[in-house]
Amino acid sequence: MFTATWLRYIAWVRVAFAAIALALSFAFSLTGSPVVVRTLFGVFLVYTVLVAGRFNVRKGPLGLLALTGDVVFFLVLATLGSDRLQWVASVFFLYLLTEALIFYSALELLVIAGICAIFGAILPNESIHALEPTVLVAGTLACGFAVTQQRQRRTLEAVSNRVAVAEKSAQKAREEERVRIAADFHDGPLQSFISLQMRLEILRKLMERDSHAGMEELKELQQLAATQVRDLRTFLHSMRPVDVEGGNFVAVTRRVAETFQKESGIPVTFIGTNSPVGLPQETALEVLQMVRESLTNVQKHAAATRVALSLEKSDKGLEISVDDNGHGFPFAGSYTLEELDLLRLGPASLKQRARALSAELLLESRPGRGASLKYRIPLA
Repeated sequence: MFTATWLRYIAWVRVAFAAIALALSFAFSLTGSPVVVRTLFGVFLVYTVLVAGRFNVRKGPLGLLALTGDVVFFLVLATLGSDRLQWVASVFFLYLLTEALIFYSALELLVIAGICAIFGAILPNESIHALEPTVLVAGTLACGFAVTQQRQRRTLEAVSNRVAVAEKSAQKAREEERVRIAADFHDGPLQSFISLQMRLEILRKLMERDSHAGMEELKELQQLAATQVRDLRTFLHSMRPVDVEGGNFVAVTRRVAETFQKESGIPVTFIGTNSPVGLPQETALEVLQMVRESLTNVQKHAAATRVALSLEKSDKGLEISVDDNGHGFPFAGSYTLEELDLLRLGPASLKQRARALSAELLLESRPGRGASLKYRIPLA
């Protein structure tokens, strides 16, 4: 992107060419009629000064008119000027190509170079014939450079578009993650603290009437507070990013299961595949977050005494299963992701993650006997 200052410089360079050509036309003999040639040079000088006053006009009809005027000036300078003005014509042609490269497309530059080459070949004039090699070589190089520049510009635009799409996707993912965290915090730790606050108020009133009963209630509140601290630690742990860089996905998933067992006290049976999974970094992070969230939900809602976590790689993708022996969901049966959405059942955040990964989800609920969550993550 050229600044206004550079645009002004470029415009006044054209004025300098016109002034030099007009001045030298009085110093050397001319091939054409001196009066006609000097008049044309004078008109071009006035024209360049006017254009320089509006140096930012480079697009549309006015821009093409300015470019046409430059082409005509070059042809006049090359055919009607003196032999001693050929160097001015050569340098101005290079200026003309530079101007076209900066402000116009590759097609317009090709047209300019083609017109100059054709006129140089067909006009019966030795001066312009002498400039023909310069026109051909410089025009060919400029056209090649313009085509390369245009391709690079298109590639850069495509990359910029992909970056913009990626930024929008990342922003959307961050917003969805904030909503999910807020919902989890509201349904989990916040509700527990509200319950604790209410029971503290009851305890205060109870202590005024029966101190012995109040002490018993206080002991229960201490146990509740300890449980809430453990739940809050579990919640904060689930928010931490999982490090899978440089580690095997199955091994990292095993560590997640072991950490869950240690913090929750719920035994976890882990069965992992022996085949390399080959998940991309971002997908692996998201899948591990799904596993952690599934385990956390078991701890928070299922009242399970054991959990089974399995990973299996098949031709259809990576299959993950989380089974528990807890309460199960309030409904019974097996439901796909589409059916859960239609019936508005199942954990919302896990459904969102599955959709984001284009994964299949199957939820099986056995009220009183546990539940099972199965995911199939596409690997292709």
